[in-house]
Amino acid sequence: MSKNIWLIIAVAAWLLGFLGGYSISSRTGTEPGYFGAVEAAGYGGGSELIEGISEDMQDYYKSLTE
Repeated sequence: MSKNIWLIIAVAAWLLGFLGGYSISSRTGTEPGYFGAVEAAGYGGGSELIEGISEDMQDYYKSLTE
């Protein structure tokens, strides 16, 4: 009987933790995939055209590699 109670407590704690984290995450306004987007040529982004930044910033990043 004691194992069943601990199992129920563990499942309930996991479920509450998951739902709490999900509800906080949904209110931040961060869209899915935001942190996966390459904003600069660093971190393996390559030297191709970078989406989401101005052309001046692209020129600046290219000048850093020269």
